[in-house]
Amino acid sequence: MSQTSSTAGVVTRDAEGRETTGRDAKQRSDGRSRGSSKLLRPVLMVGGVLLILLAVLLYWLFSGGSVSVTDTYIKAARVNLSTDVSGLVDQVDVKDHQTVTKGQILFRLQPTRFVVAEDQAQAKLAEVKQQIEGARHSYQAQIAKIKVQEAVVENDRLNYQRYASLVHGGGVTQSDYDNAKYKYQGAEANLAAMKAQAGVDLAKLSGDPKIHLADTPQYKAAAAALAAAQLNYRHSIVRAPFDGVVTETEKLQPGMYLPAGTAAFGLVSNRDVWVRAQPKETALTWVKPGDKVKIHVDTYPGKLWHGVVASISPASGSSFSILPAQNSSGNWVKVVQRIPLRVNITDGPKHLVLRNGMTAEVDIITGHQHKLSNLF
Repeated sequence: MSQTSSTAGVVTRDAEGRETTGRDAKQRSDGRSRGSSKLLRPVLMVGGVLLILLAVLLYWLFSGGSVSVTDTYIKAARVNLSTDVSGLVDQVDVKDHQTVTKGQILFRLQPTRFVVAEDQAQAKLAEVKQQIEGARHSYQAQIAKIKVQEAVVENDRLNYQRYASLVHGGGVTQSDYDNAKYKYQGAEANLAAMKAQAGVDLAKLSGDPKIHLADTPQYKAAAAALAAAQLNYRHSIVRAPFDGVVTETEKLQPGMYLPAGTAAFGLVSNRDVWVRAQPKETALTWVKPGDKVKIHVDTYPGKLWHGVVASISPASGSSFSILPAQNSSGNWVKVVQRIPLRVNITDGPKHLVLRNGMTAEVDIITGHQHKLSNLF
């Protein structure tokens, strides 16, 4: 192959004897590169889309076994302590955030009024006992008198009848007859009065002379009054209903008047602790009581608690609002609701304290697996 030089550039002769320059060869090479790029681009685009779809499909197939919920809080049994009796606060036995045990004394009301009421009730009960025993003895005495009086009435009746048979024949005077008659009538009247008094005593014994003292209405009423006075005295001393930690004890100070039913301060359990989660209704498809749960508390990053779904609320959270939605108009907008559920904590770090109101996240292991048939 011969080569010649010219101002147009290097001239070459190809195998067919045609003359070509270096510029033409470069253009043909660039054309082939552009053709390859045009072919590779759609392949990469389609392959990338297919790869993404495959990744999404695999994630969907293997991600149906758990449900993550971020709207989650730690909850604990909590009570506002109060008493059903009124009185002046005598002593507060605990400090704020102090740990207490069940039955421990928290505060007391001044006891004077309650002690007096209890003493009065005890005195009334003793009085009732005396009245019942007195009625029993009085009834027995009246029965004995009635028997004697009945004999007197019978004797006077016989004398009266005898005088009545003789007065017409002149055997007795009219005066003797009248005296016998009045004596008989007086004896009958005394007998009737004795029976009436015996009836009064028997009524105090509820119609049964052998009734037990504790079975009489008077004794039951007095015993109930004493029990109420003792109960009020016991309730003037407020004790912890369960183990926990007291809060806001500064609200209650000695000398304050505490009306019945007024909250004094709070007690939060440190044992009865659970997790309240509020997943969207669309996430509850496969969730059921008994499912295992992983719990992550925001306060303790990297720490894991284990639990179990204890129960699922029968109603959404919004249905318990003061003014629940009544979507009867035509401009109603559908909103995904949240259904509260309770997760009982079964295991976790013992040295870390879970406090009421802490935020958390839970992963509920439902065990459900998606299938390709669900897509069709």
